[in-house]
Amino acid sequence: MVWQALRRAPRPGDPEYFVRLSVPSACAGTDGGFNEHMAATSSSRGPRRDAARNHQTLIRAATAAIHREGPRVPMATIAADAGVGIGTLYRHFATREDLLSYLTHISFERVLANAQAAERTGATATEALQLFIEAAISQRNELVLPLHGGPPATVPATRDAQQQVHQIIQQLISRGRAEGTIRNDVTPRDIVALGAMLAQPRQSNPDWDATCRRLLATYLAGLGTQQ
Repeated sequence: MVWQALRRAPRPGDPEYFVRLSVPSACAGTDGGFNEHMAATSSSRGPRRDAARNHQTLIRAATAAIHREGPRVPMATIAADAGVGIGTLYRHFATREDLLSYLTHISFERVLANAQAAERTGATATEALQLFIEAAISQRNELVLPLHGGPPATVPATRDAQQQVHQIIQQLISRGRAEGTIRNDVTPRDIVALGAMLAQPRQSNPDWDATCRRLLATYLAGLGTQQ
């Protein structure tokens, strides 16, 4: 889902703006010839590709800058890190709130996809939880989430994705209780907090990632121990 479509109509410079402009109502004349609309569509492909490329560059730069300096990092810093003008940044995201909300939304979408994949492929509940959190560890520097210093989820679509993540975790916990591998007092909040601690953004370090995975395995192994 394109974020701007959830908040406002697309503007020139947005990737989806060019996508909408390039959808022809009639690409060719009745004789099959190349008409003016086709020429306009062809000429829009370059800007459309540029807009999409700038969009992805801005997302990467903004994520890194927020991890480095926090959510109040100057918009000019993000634009400079992305190698674009400040006007380009504001054409994609009209306000800081738009940018932060978008980053939070796409992060929760990725976390939800991780949870769904883990639920499908995990042979046991604890294996599914391990897959879920290991995915977050591998994506630690690509996610902007509330427990990573990002803003809270405020947009309905983002809150819905967040809620779906919690529902899947609850289903896995219930499955683990039935299997005898997860004790009764474990909650989705426990699992989310563990994942957030192990997947905090930081400079890439394979040794640290391996340590986090060992800590995760130790934690999950103890979930079935009754107090």
